[in-house]
Amino acid sequence: MSEKELLYLQDALQHEQFLKTQCTETASKLTDPDLKNFVSGLAASHQEVFQTLYNAL
Repeated sequence: MSEKELLYLQDALQHEQFLKTQCTETASKLTDPDLKNFVSGLAASHQEVFQTLYNAL
């Protein structure tokens, strides 16, 4: 893997981690159960993408 590709993966990992954190924090503040479940699902999706990218290394 080239250095440029590694830098891209590192950047993508950081973005996914940030998005997961934002979704998790937002879900913890929501009171509507449907919306909370939806945003929690988004956090889980970002964690899955993070893990997929990480496994590519």
